[in-house]
Amino acid sequence: MKDMIEITVQKAAIEWLQDLGYTHKEGNALTRDLKKVVLEDDLRSFLVKTYPNVPATAINEAMAAFTQHLGMDTNHRNRDFHRKMTQGVSVTWKDAHGKEYAQHIYPINFAAPEKNNFICADEVTIIGKNTRRTDLLIFINGLPIIVFEFKNMFAQEVGVDNAHGQIGHYLLDIPQLWDYNALTIISDGREALHGMYNSSLKWFAPWKSLTGDTIESNKDLQLETLINGLFPKDILLSYLQNFIFHEDHNGKIIKKAAKYHQFWGVHEAVASAIKNIKPHGDGRLGVIWHTQGSGKSISMAILTGILRQLPEMKNPTIVIQVDRSDLDQQLYENFVLCKDLVGDVQHADTTDELRQLLSNDGGGVIFTTIEKFRLKDLEDGKEKEHPVLSERYNLIIMADEAHRTQYGFNDGGFAQNIRVALPNASFIGFTGTPVDGKGADTELVFGKTIHTYDIKQAVEDGATVPIYYEPKMVPLNINAKYADELDLVDEDEEESNHIVWAAIEDAAGATERVERVAADILEHFNARIQTLDGKAMIVCMSRRNCVKMYDALTALPGCPEIAVIMTSNISKDPTAWNTHVRTKENMEAIKKRFRTPDDPLKIVIVRDMWLTGFDAPCAHTMYVDKIMKGHNLMQAIARVNRVFEDKTNGLVVDFIGISGFLAEATKKYTGSGGEGKPTIDMDVAVAMCLAQFAEVKELMGNFDLEDFNKMKETEKLKWSNSLVNDLLQSDPVTDAFLLEERKLTELVAITNSDKRIWVIQEEVAIIQKIRDVIRKIKTPPGPQRIKNDRIKDLISKSIESQKIVDLAAMYDLDKIDISIIDDRFQAMVKEKGGENIKVELLRRIINDELKVRMVKNIRRMTSLKEELEKVLSKYHKNSLDSIAAIKHLLDIATEFKNDDIRTKQLGLTEDELAFYDLLSANEKIINQSGPIQDLVHKVVALVKKNLQLDWTKKEDARSAIRLAVKKELKGKVPFSELDNLLKEVLEQAEGQYKDWPMTG
Repeated sequence: MKDMIEITVQKAAIEWLQDLGYTHKEGNALTRDLKKVVLEDDLRSFLVKTYPNVPATAINEAMAAFTQHLGMDTNHRNRDFHRKMTQGVSVTWKDAHGKEYAQHIYPINFAAPEKNNFICADEVTIIGKNTRRTDLLIFINGLPIIVFEFKNMFAQEVGVDNAHGQIGHYLLDIPQLWDYNALTIISDGREALHGMYNSSLKWFAPWKSLTGDTIESNKDLQLETLINGLFPKDILLSYLQNFIFHEDHNGKIIKKAAKYHQFWGVHEAVASAIKNIKPHGDGRLGVIWHTQGSGKSISMAILTGILRQLPEMKNPTIVIQVDRSDLDQQLYENFVLCKDLVGDVQHADTTDELRQLLSNDGGGVIFTTIEKFRLKDLEDGKEKEHPVLSERYNLIIMADEAHRTQYGFNDGGFAQNIRVALPNASFIGFTGTPVDGKGADTELVFGKTIHTYDIKQAVEDGATVPIYYEPKMVPLNINAKYADELDLVDEDEEESNHIVWAAIEDAAGATERVERVAADILEHFNARIQTLDGKAMIVCMSRRNCVKMYDALTALPGCPEIAVIMTSNISKDPTAWNTHVRTKENMEAIKKRFRTPDDPLKIVIVRDMWLTGFDAPCAHTMYVDKIMKGHNLMQAIARVNRVFEDKTNGLVVDFIGISGFLAEATKKYTGSGGEGKPTIDMDVAVAMCLAQFAEVKELMGNFDLEDFNKMKETEKLKWSNSLVNDLLQSDPVTDAFLLEERKLTELVAITNSDKRIWVIQEEVAIIQKIRDVIRKIKTPPGPQRIKNDRIKDLISKSIESQKIVDLAAMYDLDKIDISIIDDRFQAMVKEKGGENIKVELLRRIINDELKVRMVKNIRRMTSLKEELEKVLSKYHKNSLDSIAAIKHLLDIATEFKNDDIRTKQLGLTEDELAFYDLLSANEKIINQSGPIQDLVHKVVALVKKNLQLDWTKKEDARSAIRLAVKKELKGKVPFSELDNLLKEVLEQAEGQYKDWPMTG
C-alpha cells in the first residue's frame, strides 16, 4: 500500500482525461515563467493559427487583452477575463496604405472543440506570495481554466474539505492563477465536487449524470462520473461558454455556475428549441420540470442567454411571462443580476409598454405578467380582439410556473390573446410543481416534458432540504355545507369572489380561535429555535386575518419581532391597519431584513405575497392557517425547502386542515412522473425518532435516567468514564454508536417541537454529552463531521447543572505538546482505569507525531510506525491486554523524546539526525577519522547546495546531488557498498526536501 497515496487519485484523473483526448504533460516540462500562469507560446500559437490574416501587432494586442485584466481584486479580474474568454475582444490595425481593418478574436474556438489544445498538467509550480504546486491544471490554448485539488483516497484523516481548505490558501498565495479560473474540482477519489474558486464548501456539488437521461448511483467513484460527464471537450466548452456567470451585488461580485440538472435541462431545451421553433416545428418547445428551490430562475436565464446567441434564432425576442406581479419582479431582479448571460432586459410596466416593446423588430428580453395581454378599454367600448403586435417567427414565450392561466383559450382569455398578438411565437414552460390537472392540457400548450428534476433527487443531492408535515388542527366553526363545497372550488379561482372562502375566512378569524392558534405558534416556534435557529412564515386566509394574528401574537409575552406582509389600499383599509402599510422601498428593506439570519425580525405573516418567487433560506417553518390547493400549495410550502447552513429540514405546521390537499397534490406530482413526497408526515418522524432513541440507548447499555439523577457528582464522573471506555473498546463499536447517535440528533432537530419528544430530552442530552467526548477523542475527519457538528444539540436546562466528564478536556488533549510527550502525561496514562480511552489517545498522538517526523527521518519513523501497527494489531486481536499495549505505546512515545535529546547532544540540526542515523548504521564500512557528525554536516550541506525547484523530477538535478555526495564519500566507503549507501542518502533527501524551497 506504499504507493496508495494522493498521487494515485491524481494519476487516475489524468488517465480518464487522456481517454477523452487531453494531452498530459508534467508541470516541470511546461515552457513558462514560474511567476506567470499562462502558457503564452501556446496561446499565441492558437491565435496565429486561428486568425492567419491578423498581423503580429494585432495578435500582440489580443495577447495583452487575454493576459491583463481589469479589477482591483481577484473577483473583478476573474469576471473581466471570463467576459473576454466567452465574448472575445476586438482588435484593429491599418495596412501599409492606411486602410483600417478589424477582427473579433476569441481565445477558444467554442464551435470546433477539436481545434483547441487541451493539456492536463500535474504538479505545476507557481511562484506568488509563496511558492505553491497545484495538483492538476487544465490548460485550454495555454489558459489555465480549471484547477483540480486532490486528497489521498486511502487516508482516513483527510477528505474533500481539506482540499477545499487548500484552495483557500492558494487564493492568498498564488492569486494570479485565479484570474483565469473558470471551474475548481476538489476530490479524494471517491467524493468529487465542482464549484467556484471562492465559494464555500456547501456550494460545491457532485456531477451525477453522464448524458442527462439517468443518474449515476455509484457514489464510490464520483470523480470518474464527473470527468466523463463534464469533461468531454464539447460538453466542457459549452459549460464554460454558457453556464458560468458573475452577479454584481452593488460592487460585490458573486460567481455562480450550473449544477448537473440545470446543465442537462437547458441542454435538452436548446435542442428542442432548434427542432420545434416555428416555422420548422409547431412552436411547442416543451416543459422543464425542476422542483421548487433547485435553481429554476438560473436555468431560465442560462437558456435565455443561449437562445439569444444561436444563429438559428436570428436575434430572437424572449418574452418572460409570469402569472403575478410579485413573481415578475423577483424573476426580473434575478435576470438583471445575470446580465453577463442575458444582456439588457426590459420590463413592461403597462399594457401599452408591452405592446410597444413587442412591436419592435429587434431582439431582446422582455418581462411581463400575463394579464398585460388584456383587451383594452377604448372610448367607444372594449376591444373586440387583441391586435396583432408582431408576426415574427423568432419570438419565444418563456412561461414561469405555467399553469391554469395558460389554458384560457375562451374569447378574451389571456392565452388566446397572446396567440392573436404573436401568431408565430413559440412556447416553452418552466415549472417546479405538477403540470397535470383538471382542464389543463400541458402538451397542447407547451409540448412534452423534456427534463425532470424531482423532489426525491433534489433532496438526495442536497439541492433542497426535506419538508416535514405536522398537523395541529384548531377546528373551524363552519357550516358543513361549506366544507363540502370547498372541494369543488378551483385552486386558481379568486378567493374573494367565492362564498366558501368568505365563510372559511370568518371562521378562521374568530377571535378565540386566532388567540389559541397564536399561542400554539409562539410555543412551537420558541421550542423549534432551541435546536434549529431560523425564521418562520405564517399564512392566513385574508389580510384581515393577518392583522388579527399579528395583534394576538404581539400581545403574548416572549413574542419576537413580527411583520405583516400584504398589499394595501389606503382608501379602503381601516386606519388601524396603517402600521402594516409600506412603500415599495420599505417593502424591499423588510424583505432584506427577513432574509438576514441575524436580524431580529423572526416571523412574517402573509396572505399570498412572498409565497411564490421569494427565497429566504434561513426560513425553516411555515404555519399554515389558509386553505391552499394544487400547485399553489406546492409553491407555498417550498418556501422552507431552501438549503441554509445548519438547516436540516423545513417544517409545515397545519392549523386549518390541508392534509387532504397535500395528498392530492402528491398524487398529481407522482402521476406526472415525479418521485418523492412534498412533505414527510411528522407522525412518521416522531416514530422514527423514538425508535432511534431506543436503539442508541441499547448501544449504551440502556442506562436509567432516574438512577443517573440519584448519583453523586463523583459517581457520574466514574459512570461516564466507564461508558466512554466501553464504547471505545473497538472501532466497530465506536463507529456504530457515532452513526446511530448522528441519526438520532438529526431526528431530534426535526421533531423537538412535538411534545411527544420532550419526554426524552434529558436522556438525549446525556447521550450527546457522551458523544462529544468520543468525537473529541476520535476526531473523525471530513465535511460530514462539520455538517453534523453544526446541528445544534438538544440540551435541556434541567441537564445544564449535571456534569458529564469531558475526558478529552480532562487529559488536556488539545494542549498537549505532541513533540515531547511529557512525564506528567505518561504518569496520568499509567494510572488504572479507562484503558481503551488511553490506548486511543496514545494512538492519535503517536500517529500525529509520525506524520510530522516521517519526512525528516524515513528509516527510523518507518520502523516506529511498523512497531505501532504491530502493537495495535495485537491489542485489537486480544493477544495483548490494554495495560501491556499502553506500556508499548508509551515506549514508542518515549523514543520521540529521546530523539530530541539525542539531536541536541550530538550537535545536529533536526533534519541532520536522519542522515546521522543512516550513516551511523553503516559505521563499520565508513573510514572516518573524526566524529561521524562531521561527515553528516558535509553530506547534508552538499545535498542542500544542489537542490533546485522540482529536483525530484529532474534526472540531471538528482545526478548532481548524487555526484556531489559520491565525491565526499569516495575513499571513505568501499566501492562495492557506495551505490547502496548513495541510494539511501538520495531516498532520504527526496523524502525530506521534496518540496524545496518550501521546506529544508
